[in-house]
Amino acid sequence: MTSEPRRDPLKDELLTPENSAFLLIDYQPTQINSINSINRAELIRNVVSTVKLINTFKIPTVLSTVNVATTMNQDTIPAIKKLLPSVPSYDRTTINAWEDQEFYAAVKKTGRKNLIIAALWTEACLTFPALDALREGYNVFPVVDAVGGTSVVAHEAALRRIERAGAQPTSIAQLACELQRDWNRHDTSSEFAQDLADAGIFLRLTK
Repeated sequence: MTSEPRRDPLKDELLTPENSAFLLIDYQPTQINSINSINRAELIRNVVSTVKLINTFKIPTVLSTVNVATTMNQDTIPAIKKLLPSVPSYDRTTINAWEDQEFYAAVKKTGRKNLIIAALWTEACLTFPALDALREGYNVFPVVDAVGGTSVVAHEAALRRIERAGAQPTSIAQLACELQRDWNRHDTSSEFAQDLADAGIFLRLTK
């Protein structure tokens, strides 16, 4: 049972904590309450699990909302906000976050080319920045069980569209295993197991 030496985490073709950034867009009450492709309570549990996973691996997060400053919408839901106490939130009027100057600059500032994305709705606030990022040479990984659309049809059509454009759909479990990669990486192995347990993927494992 001898693991290979760890690959260069910046050059690895798979996702690593060092070569990835996380974009979290529009997890606000209005958007969540209009989701019909997944049970809304399950959606919240899944996106919270995703944020916990991102925090475990210390991946930079770019957080954004739409129309909070205009008072048309409320802020990111508390279940997420409390997990990101020091992460700035970029409020927009644009439906496509990629067309907001501050959000775009924050993504560029991460210096990461692999973008893990969770956004509501799948057919709009996930699809549009995903397509723009792909055109600019980014690799895009939508977390499919942490996103949702206004209907199952809308959600699935949007995922097909971005996949055809080059996006690489992932899931919470796949993302977790890809970032951890080896149980011998003890700095994160316990939290990794707990994150999956919290997500209901498996019961708590011991090292």
